[in-house]
Amino acid sequence: MTAKIIDFLRERRPEGPCLVVDLDVVRENYLAFAHALPDTRIFYAVKANPAPEVLALLASLGSNFDCASVAEIDMARTAGATAERISFGNTIKKERDIAAAFARGINLFAVDCEAEVEKVARAAPGARVFCRILCDGAGAEWPLSRKFGCEPDMAVGVLEHAHRLGLAAYGVSFHVGSQQGNVEAWDAALASAAGIFELLAERGIQLQMVNLGGGFPTRYLKEVPGVPSYAQAIDGALKRHFGNRIPETIIEPGRGMVGNAGVIKAEVVLVSKKHESDSVRWVYLDIGKFGGLAETMDESIRYPIRTSHDADEKAPCVLAGPTCDSADVLYEKTPYDLPISLSIGDEVLIEGTGAYTTTYSAVAFNGFEPLASYVI
Repeated sequence: MTAKIIDFLRERRPEGPCLVVDLDVVRENYLAFAHALPDTRIFYAVKANPAPEVLALLASLGSNFDCASVAEIDMARTAGATAERISFGNTIKKERDIAAAFARGINLFAVDCEAEVEKVARAAPGARVFCRILCDGAGAEWPLSRKFGCEPDMAVGVLEHAHRLGLAAYGVSFHVGSQQGNVEAWDAALASAAGIFELLAERGIQLQMVNLGGGFPTRYLKEVPGVPSYAQAIDGALKRHFGNRIPETIIEPGRGMVGNAGVIKAEVVLVSKKHESDSVRWVYLDIGKFGGLAETMDESIRYPIRTSHDADEKAPCVLAGPTCDSADVLYEKTPYDLPISLSIGDEVLIEGTGAYTTTYSAVAFNGFEPLASYVI
Protein backbone atom coordinates (compact mmCIF):
# COMPACT_ATOMS: atom_id res chain seq x y z
CA MET A 1 0.00 0.00 0.00
CA THR A 2 1.46 3.32 -1.03
CA ALA A 3 0.46 6.88 -0.14
CA LYS A 4 -0.22 7.43 -3.82
CA ILE A 5 -2.85 4.65 -3.87
CA ILE A 6 -4.42 5.82 -0.60
CA ASP A 7 -4.72 9.37 -1.93
CA PHE A 8 -6.23 8.15 -5.22
CA LEU A 9 -8.93 6.11 -3.47
CA ARG A 10 -9.74 8.94 -1.06
CA GLU A 11 -10.00 11.56 -3.79
CA ARG A 12 -11.60 9.57 -6.61
CA ARG A 13 -13.88 7.27 -4.58
CA PRO A 14 -14.34 4.83 -7.50
CA GLU A 15 -17.60 2.90 -7.50
CA GLY A 16 -17.48 -0.89 -7.18
CA PRO A 17 -14.47 -3.17 -6.78
CA CYS A 18 -11.35 -1.92 -8.53
CA LEU A 19 -7.63 -2.46 -8.79
CA VAL A 20 -5.25 0.47 -8.39
CA VAL A 21 -1.65 0.02 -9.57
CA ASP A 22 1.20 2.34 -8.61
CA LEU A 23 3.67 2.61 -11.51
CA ASP A 24 6.40 3.86 -9.20
CA VAL A 25 6.45 0.44 -7.52
CA VAL A 26 6.65 -1.32 -10.89
CA ARG A 27 9.62 0.88 -11.80
CA GLU A 28 11.35 0.05 -8.49
CA ASN A 29 10.79 -3.67 -9.05
CA TYR A 30 12.21 -3.57 -12.58
CA LEU A 31 15.30 -1.69 -11.44
CA ALA A 32 15.79 -4.18 -8.60
CA PHE A 33 15.82 -7.10 -11.06
CA ALA A 34 18.11 -5.23 -13.47
CA HIS A 35 20.56 -4.35 -10.70
CA ALA A 36 20.62 -7.80 -9.07
CA LEU A 37 20.90 -9.70 -12.37
CA PRO A 38 22.83 -7.32 -14.66
CA ASP A 39 23.86 -10.02 -17.15
CA THR A 40 20.35 -11.46 -17.48
CA ARG A 41 17.73 -10.13 -19.88
CA ILE A 42 14.32 -9.43 -18.36
CA PHE A 43 11.27 -10.71 -20.26
CA TYR A 44 8.23 -9.43 -18.37
CA ALA A 45 5.39 -11.99 -18.33
CA VAL A 46 2.63 -9.95 -19.97
CA LYS A 47 -0.10 -12.25 -18.64
CA ALA A 48 0.56 -11.02 -15.09
CA ASN A 49 -0.83 -7.57 -15.85
CA PRO A 50 -1.12 -6.33 -19.45
CA ALA A 51 -2.24 -2.79 -18.62
CA PRO A 52 -0.96 -0.53 -21.42
CA GLU A 53 0.59 1.85 -18.90
CA VAL A 54 2.54 -1.01 -17.26
CA LEU A 55 3.78 -2.31 -20.60
CA ALA A 56 4.76 1.16 -21.82
CA LEU A 57 6.73 1.87 -18.65
CA LEU A 58 8.59 -1.43 -18.84
CA ALA A 59 9.30 -0.98 -22.55
CA SER A 60 10.77 2.46 -21.83
CA LEU A 61 12.99 0.94 -19.13
CA GLY A 62 14.37 -1.60 -21.61
CA SER A 63 12.36 -4.66 -20.68
CA ASN A 64 11.73 -7.52 -23.08
CA PHE A 65 8.40 -9.35 -23.05
CA ASP A 66 7.26 -12.95 -22.61
CA CYS A 67 4.00 -13.35 -24.53
CA ALA A 68 1.50 -16.20 -24.52
CA SER A 69 -0.55 -15.19 -27.57
CA VAL A 70 -0.57 -13.02 -30.67
CA ALA A 71 -2.78 -10.56 -28.79
CA GLU A 72 -0.12 -10.16 -26.10
CA ILE A 73 2.55 -9.79 -28.79
CA ASP A 74 0.55 -6.92 -30.28
CA MET A 75 0.18 -5.35 -26.83
CA ALA A 76 3.94 -5.43 -26.32
CA ARG A 77 4.58 -3.99 -29.79
CA THR A 78 2.05 -1.20 -29.20
CA ALA A 79 3.85 -0.42 -25.94
CA GLY A 80 7.07 0.15 -27.87
CA ALA A 81 8.84 -3.21 -27.86
CA THR A 82 10.47 -4.26 -31.11
CA ALA A 83 10.16 -7.83 -32.34
CA GLU A 84 13.60 -8.90 -31.11
CA ARG A 85 12.48 -8.01 -27.57
CA ILE A 86 9.55 -10.43 -27.64
CA SER A 87 9.38 -14.18 -26.96
CA PHE A 88 6.39 -16.38 -27.82
CA GLY A 89 6.73 -18.35 -24.61
CA ASN A 90 3.59 -20.51 -24.71
CA THR A 91 4.35 -24.15 -25.59
CA ILE A 92 0.79 -24.67 -26.91
CA LYS A 93 0.30 -22.59 -30.05
CA LYS A 94 -1.86 -22.87 -33.15
CA GLU A 95 0.25 -23.06 -36.27
CA ARG A 96 -1.49 -20.02 -37.72
CA ASP A 97 -0.59 -18.06 -34.57
CA ILE A 98 3.05 -19.05 -34.96
CA ALA A 99 2.88 -17.81 -38.56
CA ALA A 100 1.23 -14.56 -37.45
CA ALA A 101 3.94 -13.99 -34.85
CA PHE A 102 6.68 -14.78 -37.36
CA ALA A 103 5.14 -12.32 -39.81
CA ARG A 104 5.43 -9.69 -37.08
CA GLY A 105 9.15 -10.43 -36.80
CA ILE A 106 9.06 -12.72 -33.74
CA ASN A 107 11.94 -15.18 -33.90
CA LEU A 108 11.98 -16.84 -30.47
CA PHE A 109 9.54 -19.64 -29.65
CA ALA A 110 9.03 -22.09 -26.77
CA VAL A 111 8.48 -25.79 -27.47
CA ASP A 112 8.24 -28.93 -25.37
CA CYS A 113 7.62 -31.73 -27.86
CA GLU A 114 8.46 -32.73 -31.43
CA ALA A 115 4.96 -31.93 -32.74
CA GLU A 116 5.31 -28.32 -31.57
CA VAL A 117 8.77 -28.16 -33.16
CA GLU A 118 7.26 -29.29 -36.48
CA LYS A 119 4.63 -26.53 -36.32
CA VAL A 120 7.32 -23.92 -35.74
CA ALA A 121 9.47 -25.34 -38.55
CA ARG A 122 6.57 -25.05 -41.01
CA ALA A 123 5.28 -21.65 -39.90
CA ALA A 124 8.51 -19.91 -38.81
CA PRO A 125 11.40 -21.48 -40.78
CA GLY A 126 14.81 -20.79 -39.31
CA ALA A 127 13.45 -19.44 -36.02
CA ARG A 128 15.12 -19.95 -32.66
CA VAL A 129 13.47 -22.40 -30.25
CA PHE A 130 14.02 -23.25 -26.62
CA CYS A 131 12.66 -26.39 -24.98
CA ARG A 132 10.84 -26.22 -21.69
CA ILE A 133 11.63 -28.98 -19.21
CA LEU A 134 9.70 -30.19 -16.20
CA CYS A 135 11.12 -29.41 -12.78
CA ASP A 136 10.16 -29.74 -9.14
CA GLY A 137 7.98 -26.87 -7.94
CA ALA A 138 8.53 -27.64 -4.25
CA GLY A 139 8.53 -24.46 -2.18
CA ALA A 140 6.09 -22.59 -4.44
CA GLU A 141 2.73 -21.36 -3.13
CA TRP A 142 1.26 -21.72 -6.63
CA PRO A 143 3.02 -24.84 -8.00
CA LEU A 144 2.74 -25.34 -11.74
CA SER A 145 1.38 -28.59 -13.09
CA ARG A 146 2.76 -30.99 -15.66
CA LYS A 147 0.81 -29.17 -18.36
CA PHE A 148 3.99 -27.51 -19.69
CA GLY A 149 7.39 -29.02 -20.30
CA CYS A 150 8.94 -32.43 -20.91
CA GLU A 151 11.37 -34.65 -19.02
CA PRO A 152 14.96 -33.44 -19.43
CA ASP A 153 15.99 -36.62 -21.26
CA MET A 154 13.27 -35.99 -23.83
CA ALA A 155 14.38 -32.39 -24.35
CA VAL A 156 17.59 -33.59 -26.00
CA GLY A 157 15.59 -35.29 -28.74
CA VAL A 158 13.20 -32.36 -29.11
CA LEU A 159 16.05 -29.90 -29.69
CA GLU A 160 17.90 -32.31 -31.95
CA HIS A 161 14.71 -32.64 -34.01
CA ALA A 162 14.49 -28.85 -34.23
CA HIS A 163 18.07 -28.72 -35.50
CA ARG A 164 17.34 -31.33 -38.17
CA LEU A 165 14.35 -29.30 -39.38
CA GLY A 166 16.46 -26.18 -39.88
CA LEU A 167 15.50 -24.36 -36.71
CA ALA A 168 18.08 -22.86 -34.37
CA ALA A 169 18.18 -25.02 -31.23
CA TYR A 170 18.73 -22.07 -28.92
CA GLY A 171 18.27 -23.19 -25.35
CA VAL A 172 16.36 -24.65 -22.42
CA SER A 173 13.68 -23.18 -20.17
CA PHE A 174 11.93 -24.18 -16.95
CA HIS A 175 9.66 -22.71 -14.28
CA VAL A 176 10.23 -23.48 -10.60
CA GLY A 177 6.66 -22.60 -9.60
CA SER A 178 4.97 -19.27 -8.95
CA GLN A 179 5.56 -17.48 -5.63
CA GLN A 180 8.65 -19.60 -5.05
CA GLY A 181 9.95 -19.10 -1.53
CA ASN A 182 13.08 -21.23 -1.82
CA VAL A 183 16.01 -19.31 -3.30
CA GLU A 184 17.76 -22.63 -4.06
CA ALA A 185 14.86 -23.91 -6.20
CA TRP A 186 16.72 -23.13 -9.44
CA ASP A 187 19.69 -25.39 -8.63
CA ALA A 188 18.30 -28.78 -9.71
CA ALA A 189 16.74 -27.34 -12.87
CA LEU A 190 20.05 -25.73 -13.83
CA ALA A 191 21.80 -29.06 -13.27
CA SER A 192 19.34 -30.64 -15.75
CA ALA A 193 19.86 -27.79 -18.21
CA ALA A 194 23.63 -28.19 -18.04
CA GLY A 195 23.27 -31.90 -18.79
CA ILE A 196 21.18 -31.11 -21.87
CA PHE A 197 23.77 -28.57 -23.05
CA GLU A 198 26.52 -31.19 -22.69
CA LEU A 199 24.67 -34.00 -24.48
CA LEU A 200 23.75 -31.76 -27.42
CA ALA A 201 27.29 -30.40 -27.64
CA GLU A 202 28.49 -33.99 -28.07
CA ARG A 203 26.12 -34.18 -31.08
CA GLY A 204 27.45 -30.95 -32.57
CA ILE A 205 24.62 -28.69 -31.42
CA GLN A 206 25.68 -25.71 -29.32
CA LEU A 207 22.91 -24.33 -27.14
CA GLN A 208 23.28 -20.73 -26.03
CA MET A 209 20.53 -19.74 -23.60
CA VAL A 210 18.86 -20.80 -20.35
CA ASN A 211 15.46 -19.29 -19.61
CA LEU A 212 15.23 -19.23 -15.81
CA GLY A 213 11.49 -18.56 -15.96
CA GLY A 214 9.55 -16.73 -13.30
CA GLY A 215 8.73 -17.72 -9.75
CA PHE A 216 10.10 -14.58 -8.10
CA PRO A 217 7.63 -13.80 -5.32
CA THR A 218 5.83 -10.77 -4.04
CA ARG A 219 5.01 -10.23 -0.38
CA TYR A 220 1.62 -11.42 0.84
CA LEU A 221 1.13 -12.41 4.48
CA LYS A 222 4.62 -13.84 4.89
CA GLU A 223 7.99 -12.21 4.38
CA VAL A 224 9.83 -13.38 1.24
CA PRO A 225 13.50 -13.15 0.29
CA GLY A 226 14.57 -10.12 -1.72
CA VAL A 227 15.64 -10.23 -5.34
CA PRO A 228 19.37 -10.06 -4.41
CA SER A 229 19.04 -13.35 -2.49
CA TYR A 230 17.59 -15.09 -5.55
CA ALA A 231 20.21 -13.54 -7.80
CA GLN A 232 23.04 -14.73 -5.57
CA ALA A 233 21.67 -18.29 -5.43
CA ILE A 234 21.10 -18.41 -9.20
CA ASP A 235 24.59 -17.06 -9.89
CA GLY A 236 26.08 -19.75 -7.66
CA ALA A 237 24.08 -22.50 -9.35
CA LEU A 238 25.09 -21.30 -12.82
CA LYS A 239 28.77 -21.36 -11.90
CA ARG A 240 28.40 -24.73 -10.18
CA HIS A 241 26.78 -26.45 -13.15
CA PHE A 242 28.21 -24.56 -16.13
CA GLY A 243 31.67 -23.67 -14.83
CA ASN A 244 33.37 -21.05 -16.98
CA ARG A 245 30.93 -21.52 -19.87
CA ILE A 246 27.99 -19.53 -18.49
CA PRO A 247 25.17 -19.37 -21.07
CA GLU A 248 23.01 -16.40 -21.91
CA THR A 249 20.22 -16.15 -19.35
CA ILE A 250 16.77 -14.61 -19.30
CA ILE A 251 14.11 -14.34 -16.59
CA GLU A 252 10.34 -13.96 -16.92
CA PRO A 253 9.10 -12.15 -13.80
CA GLY A 254 5.39 -11.44 -13.60
CA ARG A 255 4.13 -11.55 -10.03
CA GLY A 256 7.48 -10.29 -8.74
CA MET A 257 7.26 -7.31 -11.09
CA VAL A 258 3.73 -6.09 -10.46
CA GLY A 259 2.20 -8.00 -7.53
CA ASN A 260 3.03 -5.55 -4.76
CA ALA A 261 2.22 -2.57 -6.99
CA GLY A 262 -1.54 -3.12 -6.82
CA VAL A 263 -4.36 -2.90 -4.27
CA ILE A 264 -7.98 -3.94 -4.78
CA LYS A 265 -10.67 -1.83 -3.14
CA ALA A 266 -13.73 -3.95 -2.30
CA GLU A 267 -16.86 -3.70 -0.15
CA VAL A 268 -18.60 -5.95 2.36
CA VAL A 269 -21.96 -7.02 0.92
CA LEU A 270 -23.15 -9.28 3.73
CA VAL A 271 -22.06 -10.68 7.11
CA SER A 272 -24.00 -13.72 8.28
CA LYS A 273 -23.93 -17.06 10.11
CA LYS A 274 -25.18 -20.48 9.06
CA HIS A 275 -26.78 -21.26 12.44
CA GLU A 276 -27.40 -19.32 15.67
CA SER A 277 -24.56 -20.89 17.64
CA ASP A 278 -22.03 -20.60 14.81
CA SER A 279 -18.79 -19.04 16.00
CA VAL A 280 -17.55 -18.40 12.48
CA ARG A 281 -19.11 -15.60 10.42
CA TRP A 282 -19.43 -15.61 6.66
CA VAL A 283 -18.21 -12.33 5.16
CA TYR A 284 -19.24 -11.77 1.54
CA LEU A 285 -17.37 -9.24 -0.58
CA ASP A 286 -18.35 -7.66 -3.88
CA ILE A 287 -15.37 -9.44 -5.48
CA GLY A 288 -14.51 -13.13 -5.54
CA LYS A 289 -12.84 -15.82 -7.60
CA PHE A 290 -14.67 -14.79 -10.76
CA GLY A 291 -13.96 -11.09 -10.25
CA GLY A 292 -10.19 -11.41 -10.18
CA LEU A 293 -9.25 -13.44 -7.10
CA ALA A 294 -8.93 -16.79 -8.89
CA GLU A 295 -5.59 -17.45 -7.21
CA THR A 296 -7.39 -18.08 -3.94
CA MET A 297 -8.22 -21.45 -5.50
CA ASP A 298 -7.23 -24.13 -2.95
CA GLU A 299 -6.35 -21.12 -0.78
CA SER A 300 -2.93 -21.05 -2.44
CA ILE A 301 -2.51 -17.27 -2.36
CA ARG A 302 -3.58 -15.59 0.88
CA TYR A 303 -3.78 -11.85 0.35
CA PRO A 304 -3.27 -9.29 3.13
CA ILE A 305 -6.58 -7.56 3.87
CA ARG A 306 -6.86 -4.15 5.53
CA THR A 307 -9.97 -2.49 6.96
CA SER A 308 -10.75 0.67 8.90
CA HIS A 309 -11.57 -1.52 11.93
CA ASP A 310 -8.20 -3.27 12.21
CA ALA A 311 -7.60 -1.95 15.75
CA ASP A 312 -10.71 -3.83 16.95
CA GLU A 313 -10.88 -7.41 18.18
CA LYS A 314 -10.67 -9.99 15.40
CA ALA A 315 -12.22 -13.42 14.95
CA PRO A 316 -12.09 -16.13 12.25
CA CYS A 317 -14.50 -15.87 9.35
CA VAL A 318 -15.15 -17.53 6.02
CA LEU A 319 -14.50 -15.09 3.18
CA ALA A 320 -16.56 -15.44 0.01
CA GLY A 321 -17.43 -13.66 -3.22
CA PRO A 322 -20.82 -12.38 -4.40
CA THR A 323 -21.72 -14.75 -7.24
CA CYS A 324 -24.24 -17.57 -7.11
CA ASP A 325 -21.61 -20.25 -7.59
CA SER A 326 -20.71 -22.42 -4.62
CA ALA A 327 -17.07 -22.44 -5.71
CA ASP A 328 -16.85 -18.70 -5.13
CA VAL A 329 -15.44 -19.07 -1.62
CA LEU A 330 -12.03 -17.55 -1.01
CA TYR A 331 -10.96 -18.81 2.42
CA GLU A 332 -12.82 -21.52 4.35
CA LYS A 333 -10.40 -24.38 5.07
CA THR A 334 -8.25 -21.87 6.94
CA PRO A 335 -10.63 -19.13 8.10
CA TYR A 336 -9.46 -15.53 7.91
CA ASP A 337 -9.19 -13.27 10.96
CA LEU A 338 -11.18 -10.09 10.41
CA PRO A 339 -12.54 -7.47 12.85
CA ILE A 340 -15.71 -8.47 14.69
CA SER A 341 -16.99 -4.94 14.10
CA LEU A 342 -16.80 -5.33 10.30
CA SER A 343 -20.24 -4.72 8.83
CA ILE A 344 -22.20 -4.34 5.59
CA GLY A 345 -20.96 -1.45 3.46
CA ASP A 346 -17.48 -1.35 4.97
CA GLU A 347 -14.56 -1.00 2.58
CA VAL A 348 -11.75 -3.54 2.55
CA LEU A 349 -8.40 -3.16 0.82
CA ILE A 350 -6.81 -6.33 -0.56
CA GLU A 351 -3.08 -5.85 -0.93
CA GLY A 352 -0.57 -7.51 -3.25
CA THR A 353 -3.14 -7.82 -6.03
CA GLY A 354 -1.26 -6.21 -8.93
CA ALA A 355 -0.70 -9.56 -10.66
CA TYR A 356 -3.18 -12.06 -12.09
CA THR A 357 -6.33 -10.24 -11.06
CA THR A 358 -7.58 -8.14 -13.99
CA THR A 359 -6.56 -10.93 -16.39
CA TYR A 360 -8.62 -13.48 -14.46
CA SER A 361 -11.72 -11.27 -14.42
CA ALA A 362 -12.25 -10.89 -18.15
CA VAL A 363 -15.76 -12.39 -18.23
CA ALA A 364 -18.76 -10.70 -16.60
CA PHE A 365 -19.97 -13.82 -14.76
CA ASN A 366 -23.43 -13.31 -13.23
CA GLY A 367 -23.45 -9.91 -14.92
CA PHE A 368 -20.83 -8.47 -12.60
CA GLU A 369 -18.56 -6.20 -14.61
CA PRO A 370 -14.92 -7.23 -15.11
CA LEU A 371 -12.59 -5.73 -12.54
CA ALA A 372 -11.99 -2.02 -13.15
CA SER A 373 -8.33 -1.01 -13.24
CA TYR A 374 -6.63 2.32 -12.59
CA VAL A 375 -2.90 2.75 -13.23
CA ILE A 376 -1.43 5.81 -11.55
